[in-house]
Amino acid sequence: MPRPRLRHARSASRLGNRLAGFDDPRAGDPGGWILLDEPELHLGARPDVVIPDLGGWRRERVPEGFMDDAAATLAPDWCCEVLSPSTEQVDRGRKLDIYRREGVGHVWLVSPVLQTVEVLRRHDLGWLLTATFAGDVVVRAEPFDAVELDLAALWSV
Repeated sequence: MPRPRLRHARSASRLGNRLAGFDDPRAGDPGGWILLDEPELHLGARPDVVIPDLGGWRRERVPEGFMDDAAATLAPDWCCEVLSPSTEQVDRGRKLDIYRREGVGHVWLVSPVLQTVEVLRRHDLGWLLTATFAGDVVVRAEPFDAVELDLAALWSV
């Protein structure tokens, strides 16, 4: 699969930076998560190998030695896919199916071109779209709704 455009990479990087307080808590930050850029996931019995742009696990679910492996077999609690023309069909199709099957609780679909963030929550019957944010707005988006996120930072050059 071709590498993403630089706009895609920048949006993913900036989002990871904005969520850093969940991974590396400082005074007043929420903490409680392990966040990784492009983690390789081996999910299911086959296994299906997928690589989200960002993945996050609640610390209380992570077993001893988790960070010593090259790939994760424990499904994340949250994944983010930054959409691009070459990956959008797979991100919205195959990957969402795998994430749902494996119990991922939330997925964000970020479009740098449209400047949107879609927040999906796993539901018994599929994915529930809980919010769609567009443009330069400040939002609270689950599961990271403990802090405000300024989306303008994701789109700026």
